Amino acid sequence: MQTKNTTSNVAHLLHDTGLAAWFGGALMGTVGLNAAASEATDPKERAAIADAGWVKWSPWSAAAIGAHLAGATLLTVTNRRRVVAQSGVGSMSVAKAELTAAALGVTAYARYVGRQIEKAGRVPVDGPTRPSDETPADVARWQQQERILQWAVPALTGALVVAGARMSEQQKPGEV
Repeated sequence: MQTKNTTSNVAHLLHDTGLAAWFGGALMGTVGLNAAASEATDPKERAAIADAGWVKWSPWSAAAIGAHLAGATLLTVTNRRRVVAQSGVGSMSVAKAELTAAALGVTAYARYVGRQIEKAGRVPVDGPTRPSDETPADVARWQQQERILQWAVPALTGALVVAGARMSEQQKPGEV
């Protein structure tokens, strides 16, 4: 019994701290980093400043996502009987897995789009996700996509936080 409790504690720690960092990093990048980079005096520095911040964050984000996935896997394995037997837990697990897949896909695509903007070099922009009249057309298209993606990642990871809270409630005696 001690081993299962220890495994469960480690699983929750990995799952929750990984998700917190994934969600928080994406949200801070959107409302903090991108907004701050928009204030750079030189329009050619705005996207470059944001790109530099996202590049520095990327390994930490990958570690956070990895921790979350490891914790989610451990929790699923540890609770496999409850997932199958308890009403509502299996369907919630499937929904959470689908949300996780969507968040992973959007996160990966957002990074890809960011790399395309980064590859363009120092071009004039109004902000990291807002083109100016002088922004090359291809960069403007990537920025328009990034403007949507930057909000999709915290929305999806925020939905994962809600799903995790619901799954925690399913463990209470009144739910079992």
